[in-house]
Amino acid sequence: MHPSRVIRGRSSHLLEGRRILLGISGSIAAVEVPKIVRELLRHGAEVRAVMSPEASRLITAEAVEFATGHPPVVRLTGNVEHVTLLGPGEGQADLYLVAPATANTIAKIAHGIDDTPVTSCASVALGGHVPILLVPAMHSFLGENPAVKESLERLRGWGVEVLFGPAVEGEAKIASPEEVAAAVLHRLARGPWAGRRVVVIGGSSREPIDAVRSIANESSGGTALALANQAYYRGADVELWLGASTSPPPSWLALHRWRTVNDLLTLANDLAERLRSAAAVLVPAALSDYTLRPTAGKIRSRERPELTLTLSPAPKVLPELRRLAPRPTRLVAFKLLAGEGRAALDRAARELRRESGADWVIANDVGVVGAAETSVRVVSGERSVRGMTGSKTEVAGALLDELGKQLPTGSGRAPPTAERRPARAR
Repeated sequence: MHPSRVIRGRSSHLLEGRRILLGISGSIAAVEVPKIVRELLRHGAEVRAVMSPEASRLITAEAVEFATGHPPVVRLTGNVEHVTLLGPGEGQADLYLVAPATANTIAKIAHGIDDTPVTSCASVALGGHVPILLVPAMHSFLGENPAVKESLERLRGWGVEVLFGPAVEGEAKIASPEEVAAAVLHRLARGPWAGRRVVVIGGSSREPIDAVRSIANESSGGTALALANQAYYRGADVELWLGASTSPPPSWLALHRWRTVNDLLTLANDLAERLRSAAAVLVPAALSDYTLRPTAGKIRSRERPELTLTLSPAPKVLPELRRLAPRPTRLVAFKLLAGEGRAALDRAARELRRESGADWVIANDVGVVGAAETSVRVVSGERSVRGMTGSKTEVAGALLDELGKQLPTGSGRAPPTAERRPARAR
């Protein structure tokens, strides 16, 4: 069995049955192509490639064949490969991915010049309305060239999506394999989440004692990241509202940061329209039940060998989220207990569901906090309870697939965008 088939579907099966044609143009970033291909294969895609003559000077056809499991097209022949791969009929690619896309290739595509396999395939894709995703890689001066900027703007107007990587040392680097795979998954997503808005609220709160100390809850933020990623992979327009987290959020998620419970409530009221328009609001955040009045500056420990803190109940977030986002928005709450059995988890979840107005409550034990594997109890009604076990990614995907079956038609839909840049914290 070819190595490309061994890894297919290891991360997910979301791209199973989807055909991706990869156009490789002549940037030194072409050496990253095998990594991009492998990441797409891990999500179940079938990948074939075409190469420009300049690309062949930087990465060999044999390397691309090893990565994809298919010999790449390096020149067009009487088999009219550009039409066979992207034209109508059986075998047509679902997406034409150009990575890396050089300034030269971008300008040619925008002006209908098809003098290489890469640009000829783009002409067929544009004419046949096959989705195109460009992943530029070039020196920053080339990116600022008015002709290149005009070409990109023209292509966006034709529905071409552009995925930018980071700017490092004066160069627009190619997006990472994970960023490319996320963009492809999002663009090709089918199912109930495609085009809907989802808000994920995760991480832990920090209630300040003084300028340098705080009361915190134990949470890695891993469940929130897993849910946000899986929703994005399924085509949702995702916002991640993140408190303290041990893992950095990925660049493809729109990000808002908060610190305290009151910060989160302020954010929710400021962005109430986002909540109301969401198909689902998922809240795996570890929120403090107590807060206190912080001391200005830093408490001097040498002068205070003992310290007494007066804690007050923190405001409850879930009822406020329910008020701001009434049904049909689906509100999913999470409940954490310590060292209690399945029956206790179910009871606590039902009680929280009644108190907060949440549609679903996901209950688990503190023993899974920070662990790679998780086990949860899903309460979606007074008598509707089920268990889910697996990695956080697997459980997050399964939760979204089940919740997606309950979404009403047309709710929480967000407008698409034709350009993707790494998200910034707001």
